[in-house]
Amino acid sequence: MAVIVKYVVERNGEEKMTFTSKSEADAYDKMLDMADDMFTLLGESKLFEDEAKQEELSLFLAQKREEVLIALGAKKKAAPKKKAAKPEPVADAASDEAA
Repeated sequence: MAVIVKYVVERNGEEKMTFTSKSEADAYDKMLDMADDMFTLLGESKLFEDEAKQEELSLFLAQKREEVLIALGAKKKAAPKKKAAKPEPVADAASDEAA
């Protein structure tokens, strides 16, 4: 018999997601906390009459946290990684002298 450890993220008595790693569960829980805070912030704007749309946008913004921080100027965009240049073949000095 195998023992399986599961980490369950639960909100208001409702199971939201199950993970096999504590770090993944913590990250998801943190993202849900951000979405809750965004929901409150968006609610102050009075732009949304439909709470479902407000919740959907809150969750989207929380999931795209890095991009939102870059758009707000709070974080710099990561520089694109340069591909390593392929080394040029080196001609053998002895064969050059013989030629």
